[in-house]
Amino acid sequence: MCGIFGYIGDRDAPGLLIDGLRRLEYRGYDSAGIAVANGANLQIRKVVGKVHALGALLDADPPHGTRGIAHTRWATHGGLTEANAHPHLDDVGDIAVVHNGIVENY
Repeated sequence: MCGIFGYIGDRDAPGLLIDGLRRLEYRGYDSAGIAVANGANLQIRKVVGKVHALGALLDADPPHGTRGIAHTRWATHGGLTEANAHPHLDDVGDIAVVHNGIVENY
């Protein structure tokens, strides 16, 4: 089952997002990711694996910003790949989306 967590505020979002995902860990999942807004830029970090693997990635390459979304995915449709992990970006990288469900690409 997927989990979604978001934050908008004055604090640096990545630590809050990863903490939110950790609170959702009782759900089954196989990949995790976050999108953080820093001004006009979106910074994406995602991994195939558990939240602790995402945490290690954030420790090594931390994004910064005060708005963000986070997602854990259970692959019911599409392969278990980093490309299929959420968040997904639009073609120019201006919009990040997470969802629970199946969205076909036409």
